[in-house]
Amino acid sequence: MKQSLNRYFGKVWMGLTYLFLYLPLMFMVVFSFNSTRQDAVFTGFSLRWYEALTRDTKIVEGFWLSLKVATSAGVASAVLATFAAFVLVRYRRFPGRTLFSGMVNAPLVMPEVVIGLSLLLLMVGVQNAFGWPQRGMLTIVLGHTLLGMAYGMVVVQSRLLEMDRSIEEAAMDLGAKPFQVFFLITMPNILQAVFAAYLLAFTLSFDDVVIAEFLSGPGVNTLPQVIFGYARRGINPTIYAAATLLITSVTLVVVVYSIWVARQTRKREREIAAATRAELAALQTS
Repeated sequence: MKQSLNRYFGKVWMGLTYLFLYLPLMFMVVFSFNSTRQDAVFTGFSLRWYEALTRDTKIVEGFWLSLKVATSAGVASAVLATFAAFVLVRYRRFPGRTLFSGMVNAPLVMPEVVIGLSLLLLMVGVQNAFGWPQRGMLTIVLGHTLLGMAYGMVVVQSRLLEMDRSIEEAAMDLGAKPFQVFFLITMPNILQAVFAAYLLAFTLSFDDVVIAEFLSGPGVNTLPQVIFGYARRGINPTIYAAATLLITSVTLVVVVYSIWVARQTRKREREIAAATRAELAALQTS
């Protein structure tokens, strides 16, 4: 009886947690189809706010800028996170390892306001000294890369720690050079983690508003900045439509990625099972 009660309580608690997290999103999706500007009463179904969204040049330009920034920052973060994780996992001792690890992990615990302000001071100092870079898309990408690399490194590092090093050692025993081992053995085994790091960095960059506020220049506004500016001036149902499209896009990407990971996992399990059966058959015949 007690065990059944505990199980029931756990399900109820989980249900309340999901309700707390996703109920506001559901309300926003519903009111994005509202026929009027009412934010408390649903007066009828309409697509007028989605039509208005296509005519809002600020949101459209902000969306394309956010997409370009997030894509660039995601790729750069995944590459740098992979190299940083590889160094920390495969090279246990080298001068400055503790400092390097601390610097890479610092953005995980540092407030974004502090990161944005420090990057702003750095960019201003570099610009005064060399006349470059001007605050805009490039500076936002650099700031988001710093943040995304720290989060992506955690994902890649966990996969490297789980990886069987005997495969790499066998390749080196057979004469493969270190860079060949990395690109032909290590990378295929951690590719899912690298892609997950890219998706995480892409999402963080696309949603960020604090660092972008510090590093953006005049006339350069990402979609979160545009939405934040609209929200300060009052309720605008066009924001609901934009947020609904973002939620739908992110959900589709997560679903596609989950299906791809599940298929890759099943494929790997089948290959391991086939190799095990072949090895057992070879042992039996010998």
